[in-house]
Amino acid sequence: MVEPVQVMVVTPHPDDAEFGVAGTVARWVKEGQQVVYVVCTNGDKGTSDVNMKPEQLGKIREKEQLAAARVLGVREVIFLRHPDQGLEDTPEFRKQLVRLLRMYRPDTVVTADPYRRYLWHRDHRITGQVTLDAVFPYARDHLSYPELLMDGLQPHRVSEILFWASEDVNYCSDITDTFDLKMAALRCHKSQVEQIPASLLEQWLRQRCEAMAEGQDFELAESFHRAEVMY
Repeated sequence: MVEPVQVMVVTPHPDDAEFGVAGTVARWVKEGQQVVYVVCTNGDKGTSDVNMKPEQLGKIREKEQLAAARVLGVREVIFLRHPDQGLEDTPEFRKQLVRLLRMYRPDTVVTADPYRRYLWHRDHRITGQVTLDAVFPYARDHLSYPELLMDGLQPHRVSEILFWASEDVNYCSDITDTFDLKMAALRCHKSQVEQIPASLLEQWLRQRCEAMAEGQDFELAESFHRAEVMY
């Protein structure tokens, strides 16, 4: 049996969760909550280096993600290793997520907003949509993937789902005290951010988090669309 967690973060690629939710993850961990990451793709297309081979990049990005997770205190990282830019909304992918939801039984699920318009990576849209479907109704209903019952995986009801990069923000998370951890975790993804001067990256991210906190009684925030799962 797997020990349940309070939070499951379902991220399209290595590094997306660090941009989207790492400050909040660090705060949750400091508060004693258990967090698990599910990384859907291997990120093997994310480079401008013409000499980099996809299989080499995939290995690099897994190591970077594990390093970032250690910085934040994430309990476990699960790599599904679907091909970067090749994620599809299939029953098999959905079943993978339903299995993990029933295994880890999180109260909160966090993922990319599938409804962001226009310029949005297709893997992000697919990840968000399939995660949402896996949460409701598939993880809940015992007749969905009944073979999972044979593995002892009983239905599970998630309480809430948070979507990062949403255009319909209704929830802000205070990361004033954990911004430095978010920044440190993001810097672990050297293959993605090393070409950006460290001071410029921090300045850009701090300004972004300040803007997300506008109107709040704290300085820095990550913002989400939050939906309670009512059923």
